[in-house]
Amino acid sequence: MKTTIVPLGPQHPVLPEPLSFDLVLDNERVIDAVPSIGFIHRGLELLAPKRDFEEYVMIAERVCGICSFMHGMGYSSAVESVLALPVPRRARQLRVILAELSRVHSHLLWLGLAADAFGFENLFMQTWRLREEVLDMFEETTGGRVIFNIVKVGGMRKDIEDATLSRISSRLTAMKPQLKEITDIFLNDYTVKHRLSGLAVLPEAEARELGVVGPMLRASGVVSDQRLGNPMYEGLRWEAAVEKDGDCHARCRVRVKEIFQSIDIIAQAAGAMAADGIAAKIASAPNGEAFYRAEQPRGEAIYYVRGNGTRMLERFRLRTPTFANVPAVVKLLKGTELADVPTIILTIDPCISCMER
Repeated sequence: MKTTIVPLGPQHPVLPEPLSFDLVLDNERVIDAVPSIGFIHRGLELLAPKRDFEEYVMIAERVCGICSFMHGMGYSSAVESVLALPVPRRARQLRVILAELSRVHSHLLWLGLAADAFGFENLFMQTWRLREEVLDMFEETTGGRVIFNIVKVGGMRKDIEDATLSRISSRLTAMKPQLKEITDIFLNDYTVKHRLSGLAVLPEAEARELGVVGPMLRASGVVSDQRLGNPMYEGLRWEAAVEKDGDCHARCRVRVKEIFQSIDIIAQAAGAMAADGIAAKIASAPNGEAFYRAEQPRGEAIYYVRGNGTRMLERFRLRTPTFANVPAVVKLLKGTELADVPTIILTIDPCISCMER
């Protein structure tokens, strides 16, 4: 057997992220895939001992531009655990609303990129048109479209008026018919189903063994979502979105379900806002260590902080969902056709900026 090694990435027209694979091919069939990571390593974790722990929130947000709010929230929550700092209920509700708005934005971005990867450019444009409306909502409430700087250790930097939250909830609800029309194409169009159904199947046992997280895990039939049991989501009615087929189409269905689920969660939170303030007073510097697990759009992110009683942390460590999902993609690529490689890679919704920090 004569094999050919074809490099894919880090720059490639169909890859939205600088992910690099060396694909070992037998004709058009992939027999092995060797990932290369570290291409855009930025050393953000090394900055933690060099910055005030409150100022570092803004660096944590810059881990990733797609889920920047959630990174700031996850880091802040970990520090709050060390400080045993009670965050006001209104601040927690505002965090839920912006976190779920981030999930809607991220999933719309992913669906558009997935459509582009298998050649459905019109679907890509229509999906990103709706994504722009979500970014407008971020701009209205935070002043930013990528980096927001609205979350802080102890709560939120600024409040959002109830009327504004109600208006955003109404706008999202009004988007549902357009979202349904577009997502129905993802789920029911013959061409899309032909490209995605039965492709890169990850059974439940293998998903557990490989330690995958997020929609990729839930698409294999595992009920795992860090929002379940999280005090921030107390009083909100929702269920984890789960599918059982474990293929590319199932992963698409999970993300589509979560778009509508997040809109409903935002409506519930916006309709029952507390009035107890937006930030708790910080009386000391963190002394001790803590983990915090957040359910980002791509899956479980783990934040670890360790402080020694000074304004500078001793250590900050972040395990991102993309890092957890890459081993499964390597396994799924083996035995597939070269033409399906970009679609399979995109099923993990890769964020290399997050993974390499």
